Amino acid sequence: MTNSPGPEDQPGFIPPHGGYDKLKGYQMSVLVYDATVKFCDRFIDPKSRTHDQMVQAARSGNKNIAEGSQVSGTSKKMELKLVGVARGSLEELLGDYEDFLRQRGLAEWGKDHPMARVVRRLAYAQNRSYETYRSFVENAPPEVAANTMLCLVHQTNYLLDQLLHQLEQAFLRDGGFTERLYQARQQARALPPRPSFKRNRTNRTDQAAPPPSPSYPFNSVPPKQNATKPQPTIHPTNNPTTSSSPKTLPPH
Repeated sequence: MTNSPGPEDQPGFIPPHGGYDKLKGYQMSVLVYDATVKFCDRFIDPKSRTHDQMVQAARSGNKNIAEGSQVSGTSKKMELKLVGVARGSLEELLGDYEDFLRQRGLAEWGKDHPMARVVRRLAYAQNRSYETYRSFVENAPPEVAANTMLCLVHQTNYLLDQLLHQLEQAFLRDGGFTERLYQARQQARALPPRPSFKRNRTNRTDQAAPPPSPSYPFNSVPPKQNATKPQPTIHPTNNPTTSSSPKTLPPH
């Protein structure tokens, strides 16, 4: 026999969240982060501010995706914001690689450059990781290494743009956490109430009033009793005109 589900057995209003390691954009951001650290250690002075800024921008692009995915269960707004921060950090990193090429008089490859096509085709390699691009970053000349990083950052930014669009559509379709919270509360109120064990008490206001007594009609004043009026008591006084003996009339 199956018991009917109670309120505590209802599905929660916090949707599944996390799982960022399966996102293509996150996987590409890991490659960009690892490759940037190697690139900066090789070509940028470790004591310079540019070294730290490029590494931190690559790290921000990676870690904000992870944080946004984790908080998405309770805040779609925060998820959108953090993924947007990751996208902005990678755009900053893209500019740093362009500055590296320009300031050293090195050519920036277009999308139809033969070497650019080789790097872009590596995106379809099986079990792709940093090892797939290691030789282009650690063993190639500065121009090849910097243009390889440009290709990787462009691919990551494209994936994050697609992710932001999907998050936007999901928010418009499903709403945010506050709306789900309200809907869950409304559904909980619609569930049948639990049985109450309070003692049933008769409402005294519903009881009928007792019938009036026949000897005492309702809303009538009782009659007065016939009582004898008490007579005043006369006490003898010293007044000479007052006497208890009969008064003698004078002779005619």
